[in-house]
Amino acid sequence: MILKYTDVDIYQGEHLVLQGVNFCVEDGEMVYLTGPVGSGKSSLLKSIYGEVPIEGGSAEVLGFNMARLKTKHQPALRRQMGIVFQDFQLLPDHTVHRNLDFVLRSTGWKKQPEREKRIVEVLKMVKLEEKKEKFIYELSGGEQQRICIARAILNKPKIILADEPTGNLDTENGELILALLDEIRRQNNTAVILSTHNLQWPEFFPGTVYRCVDASLTLNS
Repeated sequence: MILKYTDVDIYQGEHLVLQGVNFCVEDGEMVYLTGPVGSGKSSLLKSIYGEVPIEGGSAEVLGFNMARLKTKHQPALRRQMGIVFQDFQLLPDHTVHRNLDFVLRSTGWKKQPEREKRIVEVLKMVKLEEKKEKFIYELSGGEQQRICIARAILNKPKIILADEPTGNLDTENGELILALLDEIRRQNNTAVILSTHNLQWPEFFPGTVYRCVDASLTLNS
């Protein structure tokens, strides 16, 4: 068990978003968070990497007690995670290489040859090694999201958190992104927790499905 929430409340400011959350994730598991806009999917994901505090109950993520997580411990937690955003959050006026190298340098990779090797490895995994020196603004939306996945797996994470990763993509590119995440999950035994409005994805790429609705998280049977 790499993540376990028991009777957790999640707030955004003073607003209760989710109440009495019971949620667990195993190594290599594919987990979907579904539900309408504003139902708490993103807040739940943010609570997992310590951006949104949890209240009540107990919560453990990768051995960290989230109720007692201090700011100074957040980098150590997040180094074991990869995060994929809907809006990419890449540096558009920099190359693919520089975007990836920036993350490696900021997470403690001091030796340039090791950074270069890892960049090549992740770009091969997302099938974009020929785009290494392209600027982000030169890439299509689907290519940018694949670079986001490459960035997310640089540090060989135990969990990938993906917040509506196909929300800005057409169906073909969306399916490519899901297939890529599923392949990484299977090859590396990496858990993937993915929020989505697309209820077809669990049919194509099976996993555990939760639904956020009426301030609660329920497991779909």
